[in-house]
Amino acid sequence: MEIILCTFAFLAGFIDSVAGGGGLIQLPALLIFLPHVPVVHLLGTNKLASIAGTSNAVIQYARHVGINWLATLPATISAFALSFLGARTAATLNTEIMRIAVLILLIAIAIFTFLKRDFGMVHAPKLTHIVQFSMSIGAGMIIGFYDGFFGPGTGSFLIFVFVGIFGFNFLSASASSKLINFATNLSAMLYFAFTDNILYSLAIPMAVFNIIGSIAGTRLAILKGNRFVRFIFLLVVAGMIFKVAYDTVVP
Repeated sequence: MEIILCTFAFLAGFIDSVAGGGGLIQLPALLIFLPHVPVVHLLGTNKLASIAGTSNAVIQYARHVGINWLATLPATISAFALSFLGARTAATLNTEIMRIAVLILLIAIAIFTFLKRDFGMVHAPKLTHIVQFSMSIGAGMIIGFYDGFFGPGTGSFLIFVFVGIFGFNFLSASASSKLINFATNLSAMLYFAFTDNILYSLAIPMAVFNIIGSIAGTRLAILKGNRFVRFIFLLVVAGMIFKVAYDTVVP
């Protein structure tokens, strides 16, 4: 069982490091293969394993691609803060309405990216420093709140924002998104750790394989470039559309 889950952790780390969406693979695997384990323990285990791969992706992208800190750091800080508020708000709002809205948004992103062939192919930041800083804070607040409140597609939304609004190419957008994803996941992981809801005997080996998958994914993304990241991005968004649509029809 551990070997199977570590294999899924490797795949999740690989996919997530390129275009986000690792949660489509790793968490469902935990839920399927460990049906009698309390869900809160599986959520904590998933967070520890996934954040290990995300931290490696941040380091690899920072070394080989570079991160636009002016555009990324404000979003990281505001996302970290608002993700907690989003989690607190989740209990008071109707998630079914959010699920339908996210489904529509994902479909629109997929169609736009598929039809606009040159989207994200050229790295051409188009905002002034002041506007970039302000937009970064705003984007971090919105996506951070969404990640705490609902979650699916956060990495893909981040990449789309950095490409569409900031003018980054897919590779640079993926690099920036990883840092923000790390921040939003860190608070959740710390909560699970402090409340003793992590199965460390399983989470640690899964974390190792998630890191290995992340190393493979980031190296391949850096080697293959924007077209490869764009292709994986479209696959992940398509997977998200299927997953959210299924959850909407079969709660």
